[in-house]
Amino acid sequence: MIRIGHGYDVHKFCDGRKCILGGVEIPYEMGLLGHSDADVLLHAVCDALLGAAALGDIGKHFPDTDNAYLGVDSRLLLKKTVALLRAQGYKIGNIDATVIAQKPKLSPYILQMRENIANDCGVDISAVNVKATTEEGLGFTGALEGISAHAVCVIGE
Repeated sequence: MIRIGHGYDVHKFCDGRKCILGGVEIPYEMGLLGHSDADVLLHAVCDALLGAAALGDIGKHFPDTDNAYLGVDSRLLLKKTVALLRAQGYKIGNIDATVIAQKPKLSPYILQMRENIANDCGVDISAVNVKATTEEGLGFTGALEGISAHAVCVIGE
């Protein structure tokens, strides 16, 4: 059986934090606020995978009320998510994700993001796509208040 999942996440910008997307530290004057490293891209990917398997969401498995996840590298959360799927007998078919950010410019980092996601999910890089877009100055991302990400995936038994 083939299953499809969708994930969405958003984090606001703040001073004094790193900007981490897809497990890559992006040089920028602001970072993203969150309980973990606030990697909005990996959080959306985790939610897509969990949703496809009907296993809830990232907040259920890695709650922001648990200090074990304070400042945690979201790549660890992705690896744990993949382990949950494998325990249920699922394999990842593909992942397609979009990061919505007015700034910083992400194109130089997309390949490394794809490589990180593919490695953490145990799939070939050809099964992972990451895109970046702006909202042409509109909405909260256009106003430089934060970054959002969407991800979809296909998994199978």
